[in-house]
Amino acid sequence: MNEQPHAIVRYRTFIAIWALLLLLTALTVAVSRVHLGALNIWAALGIASLKSALVIFFFMHLKYERLIFKLFLLIALLTLALFIGLTFFDVLYR
Repeated sequence: MNEQPHAIVRYRTFIAIWALLLLLTALTVAVSRVHLGALNIWAALGIASLKSALVIFFFMHLKYERLIFKLFLLIALLTLALFIGLTFFDVLYR
């Protein structure tokens, strides 16, 4: 098999990303306590998207993978976003 060398990531990077995830979790809780109307859901989805991107790119090492894997993930996420968006339109126009 053709083995590819793995990228070496420092523990400092993982600790910084973990601390950022904790900060974003605290931000999620803080935003949930503020009444923003319809923006509450968008703020929660935005923060959750950022958190999932950090986990995928750093902890799952997608940052160091080839472009084709990143492209497939983008296609899957766009498909998911399309289905969620269509669900919102269905609920909105009932």
